[in-house]
Amino acid sequence: MPKESVSGGLPADVPGSLYVRGTNGGIRVAPDAGFDVVFGRCEPDVHVCVGLDDPYVSRQHGFITYENARWVLCNLGNLPIRLPGGRLVLTGHRAALPVAHTPLFIVAPRQEHLFETRIVMASHPAARVPQEADTRDPNGWPLSTVERLVLVCLGQRYLRPEPWPQPLTWAQVADELGRLRPADKWTAKRAAHIVTQTRKRLSAKVPGLLEEEIPPPLGNTLNHNLIMALLVSATIGPSDLRLLDEPGGPPPDTVDPIP
Repeated sequence: MPKESVSGGLPADVPGSLYVRGTNGGIRVAPDAGFDVVFGRCEPDVHVCVGLDDPYVSRQHGFITYENARWVLCNLGNLPIRLPGGRLVLTGHRAALPVAHTPLFIVAPRQEHLFETRIVMASHPAARVPQEADTRDPNGWPLSTVERLVLVCLGQRYLRPEPWPQPLTWAQVADELGRLRPADKWTAKRAAHIVTQTRKRLSAKVPGLLEEEIPPPLGNTLNHNLIMALLVSATIGPSDLRLLDEPGGPPPDTVDPIP
């Protein structure tokens, strides 16, 4: 299906049709077309170009498909896609799109890349830039085995994902890790100490991880900011949930945090 020209305004509205606009123009798809809209940075291989000059964006980052009377966003790339309200659609995850104008952002390490659904806006010609053949992986932060285990447990609601995720409480983390590795005698205090040390170590590179940076009341803000930073940098991802399904957890010789 050809790309929709939007220089003359919006096309005629067809109930249930999807309008998507990216870097270099837009496309319109009827719900009965049996057609998936592919988006990503490799312009010749996608219907909607997003992040043309950013090698962290996947060549084909995802697609939007029509199923069960709704349009569904599917993320195939390494980077998360942010929906309104801050919800992240991680790699391998799907999310139904609302029947409205919806700005979507591919969250890359250096910038966010906007593409929009439902309405098509006037396009502006974009300069041609060289495209790299390979997609770069984000530079995730180094974590020890035990740090990864605790952080995945703390942020598992974000990884599943749930609509409005929040970090687990320290008691919930200790209880779950206690079932995974009963011999390690996990406590809420130990889990909190590992996360706090990790957060402080990363605070030199990631803003919003220190108490003095956040106005009171703190609540879950520090842990939320930490989890979001780990997701955006692809330090942790949905595949790490396997750690919570592995009896025994990490081997004993890898439980010390990175200094």
